[in-house]
Amino acid sequence: MLQLLLVDDQTLIRRGLKAVLKPEPDLTVLGEAGNGLEALAWLRSTDQMPDVILMDVRMPEMDGVSATQAIAAEFPTVKILILTTFDDTEYVMQALQNGASGYLLKDTPAEELVQAIQLVQKGYTQLAPGLAQKLMVAPPPSPVALDPPSFAAENDVSLAELTPREQEILQLIATGSSNREIAQQLYISEKTVKNHITNLLGRLGLRDRTQAAVWWHTRQTQL
Repeated sequence: MLQLLLVDDQTLIRRGLKAVLKPEPDLTVLGEAGNGLEALAWLRSTDQMPDVILMDVRMPEMDGVSATQAIAAEFPTVKILILTTFDDTEYVMQALQNGASGYLLKDTPAEELVQAIQLVQKGYTQLAPGLAQKLMVAPPPSPVALDPPSFAAENDVSLAELTPREQEILQLIATGSSNREIAQQLYISEKTVKNHITNLLGRLGLRDRTQAAVWWHTRQTQL
């Protein structure tokens, strides 16, 4: 059973999400919050952690991007899936860099939302249709405006400096492939895949697969 926390400043949206998710036997809503501060307070006051948080972007007191960064730092096992009406590239980039595992729009069909929640909980990155293409052509975000994590500022490795195999693995990570799927597609062992990923994360100064996916999307144009 996947347990969820809904974070949105509009009560009607939260009620609508609960109604959409209620028929799903494998999903249950543990709680709700109206902004990032309420979400943090809720998490700090409970012994029952949600598996996935559905997080809006624009909210009073603490927005979804800032809340994502704070929650990812304090509760790293909780997955965060952004669900918003805004597809602004800077929002997408900052949310993913701050630790979100996906970014969807509120017009996402119910069945696709349910599937995205399940995949995010398993470690996959989920993006709304068209967002990956926007990220590939987007200019590098401003460090001041977006306040990106340290990897964005410290990492000066170009895509061309990676080996063809490393590039293949990063591309597959960016499309949401698991270690097993990568191993099958490249005809190598899962252990080899894990070793490559560990080496890549260390070399690029990245924290996890989500940041690796963002790194790949923002540097493909360097080739």
